[in-house]
Amino acid sequence: MNSKIIIFILALGAVLATAWIAQPLNQNTNKETKIITSSKPQGGNFTLTGIDGNKQLSDYKGKLVLLYFGYTYCPDICPTNLGNLSIAYQQLTDEEKAGLQIIFVSVDPERDTPQRLQEYANYFDANIVGLTSSDETIAQVAKEYGVVYAKVDDPNNGSNYAVDHSAFTYVIDLDGKLQDQLPHATTPEMFIKTIRQYIH
Repeated sequence: MNSKIIIFILALGAVLATAWIAQPLNQNTNKETKIITSSKPQGGNFTLTGIDGNKQLSDYKGKLVLLYFGYTYCPDICPTNLGNLSIAYQQLTDEEKAGLQIIFVSVDPERDTPQRLQEYANYFDANIVGLTSSDETIAQVAKEYGVVYAKVDDPNNGSNYAVDHSAFTYVIDLDGKLQDQLPHATTPEMFIKTIRQYIH
């Protein structure tokens, strides 16, 4: 991913952190973009598809859910965040692990099949569930969680595109309510602190 684009995304997130982004970038009409800022997004239940079929957020009620949006071809941001989550997960007790579910939602459903997504998630060895769906469904869920993303075409190779995306980890409590968002490159120590805050 172009370093200037990464810096722009991080700067955008910092500037709008108190406003929260509530509408994903429109990818369908001549590079036009629509960003609507409002109050904190509400989050909420969703139904997406995993390797074992449809999964709902409500399936994990009674557990703390850490929700992350990204894609398997992401060269740097996703591996950093998921890697830190994995390090944190390995330091939890068995009881804490049982009370936690990490969910990785793809913003690149064109390439991320349920099987590919789960194989990627399994690489991090943190019991991560990979979920995807249609473009329309992903866009709706992203809107509910204030996620912003946009496909960036490579003029030299139509299939070798990137997807710029915001990089928050969303903290969803045991009742399924969105409580917080953690920034890109949150440390394993901060993940552990957050997990224990809600589980204990």
